[in-house]
Amino acid sequence: MAEKNKLSRRTVALLWCVAIGVVIGVLIYFEQIALLYVIATISIVALLIIVGFSDLEKVGRENIENFTE
Repeated sequence: MAEKNKLSRRTVALLWCVAIGVVIGVLIYFEQIALLYVIATISIVALLIIVGFSDLEKVGRENIENFTE
């Protein structure tokens, strides 16, 4: 039985985007551009590492269609 208070993936993703937007806005407001560059660089490196280690060969068309339902 699923919990009624559990947030959907879309809601969690939206909350993450809003939180990141607020952090970026605060850094720009306080003119911490150097810190923003460092965070952006680390984020890009983390994304590239995740994509580099992802196993995309085992993902078939059937898995994608079942995931979207």
